[in-house]
Amino acid sequence: MNDAVGGRWATLDRIVSIEPGTRAVALRNVPNTLAIFDTHFPRFPVLPGVLILGSLGALAGELLRQERGGRWELRAAARVGFRHFVQPGDQLELAVELSEQSEAGAVLKGEAKVDGRVVTRARELRMARIAS
Repeated sequence: MNDAVGGRWATLDRIVSIEPGTRAVALRNVPNTLAIFDTHFPRFPVLPGVLILGSLGALAGELLRQERGGRWELRAAARVGFRHFVQPGDQLELAVELSEQSEAGAVLKGEAKVDGRVVTRARELRMARIAS
């Protein structure tokens, strides 16, 4: 569907599906060429959790944009659990599901998996509409 959605660090390589007003699924590849791996951590490279949350936020923003228009950004994440490391060569399957929404904001649930195994779960992704 779409290619390279998101900012510099919180990218999505491909949106697999969007069910407007309900849920969205996307893929993010984790290449070993990411500069973050030079410092996080040189002997045991791990994708920082904040970048996984950023990718979930980018997907949530795309779901809301298609449903409600405008631009959206991740403002907060709560009840987040990190279960496994994400390393170079992994492919993240990201999924978000809309829980509630208002004119100015929305709350979604998000999950990231590698090879079918949950690596990160966020029970609250709080999104806000950005003024144009």
